[in-house]
Amino acid sequence: LFQLVARAIAFSGMPPQPFVSTLIKKHATDLLFLKEKARSAIGSNIPLEDIFYLRYCVAFDGSNKKKGDINDAAIALVENLKWRQTEGSSLCEKANAAVKEALSSENKTWNNAPVREAAPHAAIVNKYITSSQIVTTTSRHGDLVYCIRAGKIDDKALMSEISADQMTQFFLYCKEVNAIVADMRSLSSNRLVTVITANDLNGVSLFGDSSFRKALSASSTKANDLYPALSGPTLLLNLPPLLGALAKLFTPLFPAEVRQRLKFEQGPLRSIHDLTDVLNGDSREVFLNELEKLVYI
Repeated sequence: LFQLVARAIAFSGMPPQPFVSTLIKKHATDLLFLKEKARSAIGSNIPLEDIFYLRYCVAFDGSNKKKGDINDAAIALVENLKWRQTEGSSLCEKANAAVKEALSSENKTWNNAPVREAAPHAAIVNKYITSSQIVTTTSRHGDLVYCIRAGKIDDKALMSEISADQMTQFFLYCKEVNAIVADMRSLSSNRLVTVITANDLNGVSLFGDSSFRKALSASSTKANDLYPALSGPTLLLNLPPLLGALAKLFTPLFPAEVRQRLKFEQGPLRSIHDLTDVLNGDSREVFLNELEKLVYI
């Protein structure tokens, strides 16, 4: 529970996102600096799009004293690129190829089947995790909304066939796919797109598989390093009574700055039987209205 609460992000509303073109002009010198650091670290085979480096500039803006400056951004960037060339190489290659195939139709309509099939350990994971438990949609503002209903996943059966490290790879693959799509949409919309995470905790058990929770935690920690300025708010929705009581009990123990950013909400996603319902129809409109109130207003 402590880890869950500590990772929660403010519900006070997302600030308006500046134009990507404006940010690129603002950080032009830093972008050149980061690209040079990247070339020095791994050679000429570096990411080409400015948006990849721009997220480091935004996350490590000099005004954010707690995060660091452009030199800290360069250190984080080099670590990321080294990961992409070593242990993360296969995962990233699969994600890029899957996104291209998902958008390969003439009208560029998203086909999620290639993304699911290319996921690490898909033969096992896809038996237990479907679009009914995890789905990504888009807010009215263009941000990605990653919805997960962990209480509907048979985590014990799943983790009897897979290790925590393998499950972590699966979740990191999902985050890489979302990062690729977010960057594509940022460039096409001229707005820095983020990923909002909506955790529907209805049905979550305190006695679920600990290795599954370990994989979730490990992938979230790693993703914070790999994808700067990508994560938007994390919504903690529909906590069961016991978890809700524990949250209220432990919340006062956190620093005031953290407490101000916490809000647990009942209602959103509760009435939706299947998460695929947020993709279209009346249920989608209801969810987007609730999301608007929680995140953007």
